[in-house]
Amino acid sequence: MRFAARPVPDIIAEPAPDLRAMIYRNQVVHDIRHELGTIMLLASALMTSTNLEPENHVRAEQLVGEARWLNELMHAYDAAPTGEYGSELEGSGPIRLDELAADIVRSLELSCTAHISVDAQAVSARVGRLSLWRAVRNVVCNALEAAGPKGTLTVRVSSDNGFAVIDVDDDGPGFDSSTSKPASLGLTIVEEFVASYGGRMEIGRGSLDGCRVRLLLPEVPSTPSGPVPRARCAL
Repeated sequence: MRFAARPVPDIIAEPAPDLRAMIYRNQVVHDIRHELGTIMLLASALMTSTNLEPENHVRAEQLVGEARWLNELMHAYDAAPTGEYGSELEGSGPIRLDELAADIVRSLELSCTAHISVDAQAVSARVGRLSLWRAVRNVVCNALEAAGPKGTLTVRVSSDNGFAVIDVDDDGPGFDSSTSKPASLGLTIVEEFVASYGGRMEIGRGSLDGCRVRLLLPEVPSTPSGPVPRARCAL
């Protein structure tokens, strides 16, 4: 019995553009995770050094913490390529807003010259922890940019009529809704986040004569105090 030979195509078809983009994204995510793992190993080695100054020990510890947050962001991006806040709605739990806000400020105040103060009471909301971290950090970083290197920034966490409230005040020039700076575009993302959890965002003049961004989220009974959990870097 004789079989006819199958024709061999002259050109092997390349993957579709969407598939190529997905392959490239997965490769980049893989490489970034390895880099984050290396950063955490180096920072951990510094923390165990016997001749490290206390201030530098704190900086090394915060460096590990920031790398873990970034690693968690990469996991979230891998699970939901669209990057929508709604992807975290499922499995959301009570989160202590005061502890998370303090955790964000601790890392930022080590890397800037502006004066940042925190006034926070124990308040919880049922939200996605990573989405909340992204939103609050976005608002605080915008405020730091507006205040400048010698500016002043206050972060307050409180309770008001059934809402858990985060106020971020700065002494910058204020918010101009007619501009389209990246900061204002970032606030649009934050507004979508709070709305997805039944809350709202308010922007106005604050106590420092600059801009105040207020995030209001439905309050739930406060969870026990403790360190803000972070994901381990799994390579």
